[in-house]
Amino acid sequence: MAVALLGGRRFPALLLRPAAVRCRRGPAGAAMQQGAAPEAGAGWLGALRFDNLALRSLPVDASEAGGPRAVPGACFCRVRPSPLQNPRLVAMSLPALALLGLEEPASDREEAEAEAALYFSGNRLLAGSEPAAHCYCGHQFGSFAGQLGDGAAMYLGEVLGPRGERWEIQLKGAGLTPFSRQADGRKVLRSSIREFLCSEAMFHLGIPTTRAGTCVTSDSKVVRDIFYDGNPKNERCTVVLRIASTFIRFGSFEIFKPPDEYTGRKGPSVNRNDIRIQMLDYVISTFYPEIQEAYSDNSIQRNAAFFKEVTKRTARLVAEWQCVGFCHGVLNTDNMSIVGLTIDYGPFGFMDRYDPEHICNGSDNTGRYAYNKQPEICKWNLGKLAEALVPELPLEISELILEEEYDAEFEKHYLQKMRKKLGLIQLELEEDSKLVSELLETMHLTGGDFTNIFYLLSSFSVVDSDPSKLEDFLKEVTSQCASVDELKVALRPQMDPRQLSMMLMLAQSNPQLFALIGTKANINKELERIEQFSKLQQLTEDDLLSRNKRHWKEWLQKYRDRLQKEIESVSDADAWNTHRVKVMNSNNPKYILRNYIAQNAIEAAENGDFSEVRNVLKLLENPFQEAEDFREVKEDAEEEGATAAAAACAQENRSRLPYSSKPPLWASELCVT
Repeated sequence: MAVALLGGRRFPALLLRPAAVRCRRGPAGAAMQQGAAPEAGAGWLGALRFDNLALRSLPVDASEAGGPRAVPGACFCRVRPSPLQNPRLVAMSLPALALLGLEEPASDREEAEAEAALYFSGNRLLAGSEPAAHCYCGHQFGSFAGQLGDGAAMYLGEVLGPRGERWEIQLKGAGLTPFSRQADGRKVLRSSIREFLCSEAMFHLGIPTTRAGTCVTSDSKVVRDIFYDGNPKNERCTVVLRIASTFIRFGSFEIFKPPDEYTGRKGPSVNRNDIRIQMLDYVISTFYPEIQEAYSDNSIQRNAAFFKEVTKRTARLVAEWQCVGFCHGVLNTDNMSIVGLTIDYGPFGFMDRYDPEHICNGSDNTGRYAYNKQPEICKWNLGKLAEALVPELPLEISELILEEEYDAEFEKHYLQKMRKKLGLIQLELEEDSKLVSELLETMHLTGGDFTNIFYLLSSFSVVDSDPSKLEDFLKEVTSQCASVDELKVALRPQMDPRQLSMMLMLAQSNPQLFALIGTKANINKELERIEQFSKLQQLTEDDLLSRNKRHWKEWLQKYRDRLQKEIESVSDADAWNTHRVKVMNSNNPKYILRNYIAQNAIEAAENGDFSEVRNVLKLLENPFQEAEDFREVKEDAEEEGATAAAAACAQENRSRLPYSSKPPLWASELCVT
């Protein structure tokens, strides 16, 4: 039986086979015409009911000019998906597709999968769909980039769900649009699998997000240089069906921006305040109808209430990210949802070892979008949205709202969530914030696994003061902390000694030239790394374990004291404890989409085996529950050599540290004698 390696365990493959897609052959031109033509006779997908309100409410560019171009005076432009060779389904999320009114195929599942591959690759268009690309701008890494837009994504239309709710559906990776710039409008298998899995993982973690209905790959190829090292390779074109109430974002309102004082770039629709008013009317009446109803006779008050609600939703969203250790990686204004969803999954990552300065994006050399910077960056992005709403919402009003609401909402939601994660369900005390901070500091100092340690805390004995029980728990917790081998990887010097010596000499002899090729901060970090690596050579596992136990024993005593206050406030301690454990187990996931889990699924899919992706999807649909039929890989290693090799590979992947220009604090602290 095929197995998936997840969290060091095995999961039997789902009984789903890749479908053989049935499509007619013909000349290339005929295939393209066929792919562009709507077909009313779709079977399983024929139940989809389109009502494309956005295209009726907002200006659509009438030009049919091809190729990258500026799109002034419009929010959308018409496009056509580019057909793929032999599209086939990698996986589909039935819970996501149910939003559209699609139920699990009752009889011929293989036929339904073939149909999904054909239509959700863009090779055929569903009756009622109207492909379009959305125009938006954005501040990228703090600088205004001008027109961006849907360079690879295509709006297909809005589907009415079973209860009348409206869902925009998109194909991401369906080909060129006027916003593709120098790119080809395609996405590849590895990035598409990551987005597909993480979209669904976040939803099942309870975090607002866009959804992913299907992932479809093909025999069409594009060239990508994965590591930007001059070694490009052919990769399979792949398309993800994305689902959300809307994909309008902060950057959608930046198309009106006049020339930026720093970059000189401007939006394509400068001086078109009439379109800004149209967008506000559409967004508020469609996605914030209660605000529209309450302030229908005063547009300034209405727009202020709208901005306040976007501010609060954004604050709550980033608080949720922080509580599961999620790092988005590219928090530009064009990647911020106007309805408070996690949107555009690129170089994201869930932390393994807790490191507040964790950077998941290898291009983020300054750490602008590091884990601990996410709250302040989202606030900065809201400031740019406020600027984009002028004159329909005066800046003095929006800035006051931002200052009064954002930090307070973030801190309130963050602490509420952390109390649940710690099982503090009875009392809300001022000291709770300090307890959380000290927990994270202890994780940091010991290199603790963020997800696993939170999950373990529900098994901490509150009332049993038996020293042996505490010792057993300490053993479990410290097993989730960094090992000496991990420290050696974290602190390994990154510069050749001769290079470092040259840089030090240059810093002294020619500071101007040195400033062009390096910084004193980077040199100091490398010197610190060398010093710590040297100290590490004398550190034994026993020394490390003893130190980690001491740190955790100190914090656990504070945690027990706080839980004791909970017990003293209730009449039935057993009932309280049962409820505490239940709350903790529904707020601390056992499974997250770790990088190595995604990578295992990607590698299997690249070799033609999609069962691994489907296994991972099934697991992530129940992240808070111990999956059935799981066994530790090491238990089977003697029986299956291949499994042992896979386990070793998984361990190697997991031990890889997040990108950072300096060693994480836990690495530095742990090896200090």
